Amino acid sequence: MKLMTTDIKNKVLKSMITILGKRRKEIIEANKKDLDAFNKEDRAMYDRLVVDDKKVDGMIQSVTEVMEQEDPVNTEISSLTLDNGLNIINKTAPFGTIMIIYESRPDVTIEAAVLAFKANNKILLKGGKEAVHSNKELVNCWHMALAENGLANDWIQLLTLNREETQAFLKNPDQKLDLIVPRGGERLIAFVKEHAQCAVLISGRGNNFLYVHKDADWDKTVKVIVNAKTHKISACNALDKILFDAQLPDLEKKLKDLNAVLKEEGVKVLVDGEVAKVLTEEQVISDNTIWYEEFLAMQCIIGMTDNVDTAIEKINTYSGGHSSTIMTEDKEAAFAFMQQVDSAAVYHNASTRFTDGGQMGVGAELAISTDKLHHRGPLGLKQLTTNKYYVFGDGQVRV
Repeated sequence: MKLMTTDIKNKVLKSMITILGKRRKEIIEANKKDLDAFNKEDRAMYDRLVVDDKKVDGMIQSVTEVMEQEDPVNTEISSLTLDNGLNIINKTAPFGTIMIIYESRPDVTIEAAVLAFKANNKILLKGGKEAVHSNKELVNCWHMALAENGLANDWIQLLTLNREETQAFLKNPDQKLDLIVPRGGERLIAFVKEHAQCAVLISGRGNNFLYVHKDADWDKTVKVIVNAKTHKISACNALDKILFDAQLPDLEKKLKDLNAVLKEEGVKVLVDGEVAKVLTEEQVISDNTIWYEEFLAMQCIIGMTDNVDTAIEKINTYSGGHSSTIMTEDKEAAFAFMQQVDSAAVYHNASTRFTDGGQMGVGAELAISTDKLHHRGPLGLKQLTTNKYYVFGDGQVRV
């Protein structure tokens, strides 16, 4: 794959910024077709599908931020000259062709493409059928920006395949694929892993936990829980499970207070057997597999743990490995929790809603990786490169 100069990449992005502004009306009209055809009962999915003026402004901002970032390609990682005279330089390099499979969110069509393109990768965008009109219009904008700068459309391609066609494509793609990022639920991830013939980077479920330690500041705790649960239920960084330490002072009162606050916010509260002894009117969970579920809804579970160790064990058993929080004024307990919990992001006294490229200083993101190779957490511009060794010699042979 030919390496483009930083200048030509940034010219394409500058064109794209102008085109998004000029075609704002067409983008929103295309999105309206998708919204009119969508079943609004799935609130989380509907929220993700909406494109309004604010969303278009966000798209423009994402492209602007990436344009202003340093080019991540061809950056020297290390340099070493061996005793035999070989000079070995390790540099960043593009992946090649990246495929992303996602549902509902048309803004991913902008964020994924701008990141892949600036990192000198081609990208195949496999959006969901629910956003087909929006995605077609946005990719049309990309093609206009590419054409203005003398580049071919194949740098950014939209795939409109059904499930069977996607399966066939994964098994026998018509072009070389170097990386696939499935951005969705476990069924989608399992489907891609089963059929893909190249590397798959997992952008997994949220199912995020918050643990209320015995030394938690109660006012902070309530504030953080309400934000993490209700701020945006469709986000993968929303809170689903709350664990209380059995040694928390005034435990019964605090359980009742939190329950009242959550109900006032419109959150359905489920409880385990121990919490049910206090919150007697709430629905008791009957099947422990619900601890694995990501709700994407105004619903949460409140459970009880004996101490920080049992909280860690429960989180590591059931969470999606995305984000976990401990609420405590005990810094030692917080540090132990953060070291031992197996999540991409671990928090002390803060909402899980900050696991986001923009909020973590990464800027636009392709996804939140819950994988451990080659990166974990927000996949920003720098994370869309791999590496290559350049070895310079003068006739050396191995003996």
